[in-house]
Amino acid sequence: MEHNHDNIKLTSAEVSYLWNTYLGDSLSICVFKYFLEHVEDKEIKTITTHALDLSQQHIETIQSIFLNEGIQIPQGFTEQDVNLKSKRLFTDVFYLKYIKNMTKGGLATYGRLLQNIYRHDIRSFFSKCLTSTIELDTEVVRLLLEKGIAACPPTIPYPQKIEFVHKQSFFLEGLGRRDALTGAEVANLHSNIETNQLGTSLAIAFSQVAQSNKVRKFILRGNDIASKHIKVFSSYLEMNSLPVPMSFDQEVTESTESPFSDKLMLFHFGLMIYAGIGNYGVAISESRKSDLVVDYTRLTAEILKLSEDFANIIVANEWLEQPPLSANRKDLTKG
Repeated sequence: MEHNHDNIKLTSAEVSYLWNTYLGDSLSICVFKYFLEHVEDKEIKTITTHALDLSQQHIETIQSIFLNEGIQIPQGFTEQDVNLKSKRLFTDVFYLKYIKNMTKGGLATYGRLLQNIYRHDIRSFFSKCLTSTIELDTEVVRLLLEKGIAACPPTIPYPQKIEFVHKQSFFLEGLGRRDALTGAEVANLHSNIETNQLGTSLAIAFSQVAQSNKVRKFILRGNDIASKHIKVFSSYLEMNSLPVPMSFDQEVTESTESPFSDKLMLFHFGLMIYAGIGNYGVAISESRKSDLVVDYTRLTAEILKLSEDFANIIVANEWLEQPPLSANRKDLTKG
């Protein structure tokens, strides 16, 4: 069945999702191009090339949609934001771990935003984004397992019989602490530790090469917060004799030559901050352990404060492109 889009305007959701995707993929193109300048492992190179190709396809499709709709194409990130000749800042193992974390974010994002998309061509585009991200994630997981560096969530005992909760203390530890974690709680703790570990690794790398002292100080503060959150989440797993994912900070080299602009590095850090807020929100909704919910809530407040400081720096440097906005009726009615 043919769909004519000539008279169907993009909704606020569709315009915003396309705009944000453009910015994110333009950043990814810079990062993956730099990775490919140094990668030595043939299989990791193949996966990195695949990731780059997907981001480039996304950019081309969005550009076409915006041109047809008469929408200004964002500047995003360009060749001015990456120095492909700079020294190696990360190892090949980091590249693979990085792409795994990016696919995890992509799967969550595309699945969420598809719920608010109605125009057929935009649904088709984001559906393809989701499918291709699943395929890339499958490739990455296979290679992580083959190389013995996959950080899988811990196992827990299989249920052997049907049981029902008899005490309210299952939820309220004040009435009798429940030390055991549910499977969902374990999975979210493990995932949030891994995400924060990527944050600390990037913070170490970016702080080594940042040109601006303000940007460096902000990134180092983010590193302190991520390290603290890792300790909090790890303590829950350790109390249950469950393994904690191993850090990959050692996959950052000693290079002090920046491959990326301060604008790109700060924006990248900002994306991870906002992703972290979303991840903690999901964890809260899936947690039945009240002390864990309190910790997630408390730590979310810390990230929100960091996001405010991020916004102040990026605006002060005029690095933030204005996103699509609704009409300001008050301004339009002024004489």
